[in-house]
Amino acid sequence: MRKRKPARFSAAKAVRANARERVGQPKAARVIDEKKPKTGRKAKHKEKLEDLVEGE
Repeated sequence: MRKRKPARFSAAKAVRANARERVGQPKAARVIDEKKPKTGRKAKHKEKLEDLVEGE
């Protein structure tokens, strides 16, 4: 069986690993609340004044 080739050194990964050792894992960026139901997509643009007047 052949030996595995060692992974290429990445400075960014090394810095992150070092930071995790010293400080710990970073907190999640955003907590998703799954309790509230998902509604549809919101309107992309505001309604025009003319459309609001016609609707009344």
